[in-house]
Amino acid sequence: MRADRIRNVTSHVVLMLGVLLSIFPFYWMVVMASNTTPDIFSYPPKLVIGSHLFENMGKVLDNIDFFGSMLITLIVSLAVTVLVLFFDSLAAFAFAKYEFPGRNWLFGLLLATFMIPAQLSLVPQFVTLAEFGWIGSLKALIIPGAANAFGIFWMRQYARGAIPDELISAAKVDGAGFFRQYLTVGIPVLRPGLAFLGIFTFINVWNDYLWPLIVMTDPNKLPLQVALQQLNGIYGTDYSMVMAGALMSVIPLIGVFIIGGRHFIADIAAGAMKF
Repeated sequence: MRADRIRNVTSHVVLMLGVLLSIFPFYWMVVMASNTTPDIFSYPPKLVIGSHLFENMGKVLDNIDFFGSMLITLIVSLAVTVLVLFFDSLAAFAFAKYEFPGRNWLFGLLLATFMIPAQLSLVPQFVTLAEFGWIGSLKALIIPGAANAFGIFWMRQYARGAIPDELISAAKVDGAGFFRQYLTVGIPVLRPGLAFLGIFTFINVWNDYLWPLIVMTDPNKLPLQVALQQLNGIYGTDYSMVMAGALMSVIPLIGVFIIGGRHFIADIAAGAMKF
């Protein structure tokens, strides 16, 4: 009993240290956003939250169209997330539970594309979108991200273990076609995996900087991360203002993570109770 208690206490201490280490970067961002730039570079550095947070936030709103850029980013993030959840889970369901000619070869080809650095596809992707006349529009941000290899791989691995073959066989006996099996059998079981993929995709799209910087040519239609880059001056940078902008852009992600994480944990618990 004593050894078990020591082990439990040690585990809790290690977990608490991990939590503190994970939270500290966010706390440090709040400290920098709430102080002035001279305070940031002072020695010893200030470790307490200052009184200039709302002043720095006001500077951000004065320099960029923050809420307009946030709205654009929100639209793109939601659209890409919905498309990824649909197309990736649909493809994963087929790869995991259906036998068809070339299945393993196609999946191997999919994994090969996953290993290619995204930077190598920037030029051909830009040329293709330019041919379509989509450069400068939100379609250039949404359509290329509508499906990805990671999401298909993740959902396929999840579906293989989560969806019993007996459920698929029962649905076939009842006369359900592929899409009905996907909607009535696949989606309810895959909800925990979809919750994780949705959070992962939304955060990645929200924080994307390089691709929007390349394809968005209208200065009045800039996503949030590109707009925040304009806070950096040519001859000098107000770092407290920059960090205030970064903090403002992170707050919605915290809400998404909390809401999505609750559904993720609830779906896992519900699935465990069913099995």
